[in-house]
Amino acid sequence: MARLDIHVLGSPILRQETERVTQITPELRRLVDDMFDTMDAASGVGLAAPQVGRRERLAVVDADDQRLVIINPEIVHHEGGLVRAEEGCLSIPEVYAEVDRHARVTVRAQDIDGTWFEIENAGDLLGRCLQHEIDHLHGKIFFDRLSLLKKRRAMREWEDEKRKYPQNVRVLPVGDLPPEKAADNKAGSKADAK
Repeated sequence: MARLDIHVLGSPILRQETERVTQITPELRRLVDDMFDTMDAASGVGLAAPQVGRRERLAVVDADDQRLVIINPEIVHHEGGLVRAEEGCLSIPEVYAEVDRHARVTVRAQDIDGTWFEIENAGDLLGRCLQHEIDHLHGKIFFDRLSLLKKRRAMREWEDEKRKYPQNVRVLPVGDLPPEKAADNKAGSKADAK
């Protein structure tokens, strides 16, 4: 497995619609493995293909004790009104905002073998993460769900932060974290959807 560069806000691919996956190939399987490795190294709970510079409609998620690959996902049902909670994003490091999302969603997707499945009534962090990653697959970021005032404030925060990423990519350190440190980072990241 390899760590991939994470594209940050300003990279055009984050605003593009992804392309439906029509075939499960060895290359796609490697991409999924690399995305999990990258997400884990960045202490995230979700990562969509555009965030690593790819156009495939797929994402990986690790939230609420569920580690999932979702290929060609779509929200087929939502319920329970909107719930506000803090979100962050691996493509907008160090910027967080309160975002309204559906309380529960049912998502239909394919797994890494191409088999269709449903995640029913996903709520809490898993439901929020699924909605966040599916937005990425349609060229949307969590800023798009903010009021104008909150969006302006978040953009000001990003203006300060983005100077760290002059090439519009975030390169993760090559060295592996010790297992205990990686576990600590992962546990800390569960508080917000990244």
